[in-house]
Amino acid sequence: MFTINRDSIPSPFSRRRRKFKVGDRVTTCNNCLGTVVRVDRDEVGDYIVARLDILPGEFAYDPWDLEIIK
Repeated sequence: MFTINRDSIPSPFSRRRRKFKVGDRVTTCNNCLGTVVRVDRDEVGDYIVARLDILPGEFAYDPWDLEIIK
């Protein structure tokens, strides 16, 4: 089995990749507000864990499914 080093492969989306930090206020693709509680990476790629204001618990999102609120 081969492993892929994703950091060495140029991607057209790498320039548009958002940098999330713990504590950032975000809105989801379905307009729910929340706060980033963890930024992590697995074998598929990066994901963001957010705690939404209207629901209990934490939810994982792909970076392109969230927008940072200024």
